[in-house]
Amino acid sequence: MIREQLLGQGLDHLPHAVLLVGPAGVGKTAFSEQLAALLLCESVAPDLTACGECQACRWLDAGNHPDFRRVAPDGDDEAEEGAAEKAGEKAKKKSPGIIRIAQIRELESFVFTGSHRNGNRVMLVTEAEAMPPAAANALLKILEEPPSNVYFILVSSKTKSLLPTIRSRCRVIPFGAPDAAAATAWLADAGLEKQAARYLQLAGGAPMRVAQWKDQGQLAPIDALVDSLISPPADPIALAARWDGLLKGDGVFRMENLVENVQRWVFDLAQERMAGEIRYHGGWPRPKGVGNLSPTALMTAWRDIGQFRRSARHPLNQLLFLESLAAHFLRALRPAGQ
Repeated sequence: MIREQLLGQGLDHLPHAVLLVGPAGVGKTAFSEQLAALLLCESVAPDLTACGECQACRWLDAGNHPDFRRVAPDGDDEAEEGAAEKAGEKAKKKSPGIIRIAQIRELESFVFTGSHRNGNRVMLVTEAEAMPPAAANALLKILEEPPSNVYFILVSSKTKSLLPTIRSRCRVIPFGAPDAAAATAWLADAGLEKQAARYLQLAGGAPMRVAQWKDQGQLAPIDALVDSLISPPADPIALAARWDGLLKGDGVFRMENLVENVQRWVFDLAQERMAGEIRYHGGWPRPKGVGNLSPTALMTAWRDIGQFRRSARHPLNQLLFLESLAAHFLRALRPAGQ
């Protein structure tokens, strides 16, 4: 297990900088928060978990521990995976932006000032890939020669976007998706027993991402979108109108979510057509006539929709954007030879 890999030799052997990497929704942020709590706890349990009762644990839980700093992109909605109980309010915020250099520079005085509690100081950087080069280089300078009892915990789902020198200064801890049985059981305990396997496949096996969808109220819009893809109207204007209605709900299901799911649906059609396999939507009814579709047209649509994703957050005209997207999607559903 990851805990044994990192803490097997005790806290005294923990590296000063760790980088938790892996796909979104597999528990990296939750683990990073537990690790931070452990490092700050003043009465660590024998099994190397935070006691949750000491003054330090209470301060951390209240969000005002003087020896802890958390850095996240501006507008961070903790969409990567965050704690499910926080997701309802966070979901209404804007999508994550970048980690500004000013945020990193604010850490310098924190790092090189003595501890308020004569213990460890901890910095948690979520979505570390959101640091532009200037911010990453500023962090690198701090990482190179940190004082004793200073710990950096970085979390990233896109490590290729991190500076190689950042990665080289950290002990990299890879996270993978849990096995399907364990993930399904976890979702059942979280109150999502019905159709858990369906959404788990759509989330790429990431149970915390599914739990966040549930808490944000995204499961109903996802179902409605897939229904529109299974039996779409022939007119792109009519299909766009249905999608526009989904986006005018409570705001948690956004344009980028819609475009991503349409692209995944097209990918599944192409894979089903060419290899008889489905990656994301195995839990939904299959549309009729897949065997008559052109693999070339489907792959072309998949690539074209990828271009839509680049401007999905800020379309100039939402309805026109949706109509163009619908036209590309419906064009790929024409039987081969038409």
